[in-house]
Amino acid sequence: MKKETRTRKVFLHISLDKLNRSNILISMFDFKVIKRDPDSRARLGVLETNHGSVSTPVFMPVGTQGTVKTLSEKDLSDIGVEIILNNMYYLFLRPGVEIVKRLGGLHKFSSWEKAILTDSGGFQVFSLADLTKVNDEGVYFQSHLDGAHHFFTPELATQYQLDLGADIIMAFDECLPYPSTYQKTRVSTDRTINWAERCLNKYRELTAGDAEESDMLPALFGIVQGSTYLDLRKYCADKLVGMEFPGYALGGLFVGEPKAETFGIIDELSQFLPREKPLYLMGFGTPVDLLEAISMGADMFDCVMPTRNARNGSVFTWKGKLSIKAARYAEDVNPIDQNCGCYTCRTYSRAYVRHLFSAGELLGPHLATLHSIYFFHELMAKAREAIKNGEFLKFRKEFSENYRENDEE
Repeated sequence: MKKETRTRKVFLHISLDKLNRSNILISMFDFKVIKRDPDSRARLGVLETNHGSVSTPVFMPVGTQGTVKTLSEKDLSDIGVEIILNNMYYLFLRPGVEIVKRLGGLHKFSSWEKAILTDSGGFQVFSLADLTKVNDEGVYFQSHLDGAHHFFTPELATQYQLDLGADIIMAFDECLPYPSTYQKTRVSTDRTINWAERCLNKYRELTAGDAEESDMLPALFGIVQGSTYLDLRKYCADKLVGMEFPGYALGGLFVGEPKAETFGIIDELSQFLPREKPLYLMGFGTPVDLLEAISMGADMFDCVMPTRNARNGSVFTWKGKLSIKAARYAEDVNPIDQNCGCYTCRTYSRAYVRHLFSAGELLGPHLATLHSIYFFHELMAKAREAIKNGEFLKFRKEFSENYRENDEE
């Protein structure tokens, strides 16, 4: 086994207004690389956060509005989930950051005792483009709920995430659609770099204080943008690395660009960014794609795919996607996946789950989502075990050979 590498004290700040007291602030966020795969860049790691350890590679279920749709916190804990993603923008709109803060922060508010990563709202610059207006200072948003107008700056995005009490927070960035011109992307990339620096400065300002009062600080990750232009991606990464963030994310991928370009960027940037720090691929992806990205050195992922598909009756299995609402399953007494140990598969047949969807019963989406989140969790667990045993490429090959994107049963 190769020697364990570690990055600790990822934020070490001296409060300038209390310089004579040598007031040092230490973030307790920590990332350890435990084992590296001998035949790829895949690595086994652990994130240490204020709310427990997170084994990597990890898939983070998306709980946009403080909940992973249809699942309770007990459901997630029973599966073994160690970290979820919440979205600052949507929580700002409803119920409001101040309300969550007064009620003890996201963990207490949602009764989730493990780690939480919050997105800064930067992706909504892209996904809600018809309701936004961007300039160098920030972004004007019009609420999709009531039409109210709001203005977000990097400073406010950082403050709101800290107020929510997340363990990992993200810098405010601009995500462009595909395709975007080189000139437009260059302007946007410079804006993202500037916003990252402003986020970092605000983070330092807000977390300055006595060490004994602030000894458990969240980690702030920088986000690399640049569309499909590799030189702009590297330019952005170089500037962010100079700011010494404790972790880095690749944003603005899987927004319509060819998959070959996506993986070309991941391949290059995973070698360009600091290898001792975690790499997070935002809004990513299918089971086969996840394993490909892990082989390139990615550590963290999130995507609405497993939950959104499940609510529509499309579930993930070890043989591929399965459309549980199909007529062929009307009398099928088998579980969704005979190789799955989730509560749904241990308890119910395909025929019953199909019936629930056909009857419009809410239990159907719940059971399907429970299964698919369990599947993604187990996929990551098996990937980690394969890395530990030095057999990751063999595992990836066997999985990909047996997995189908379309239901052919």
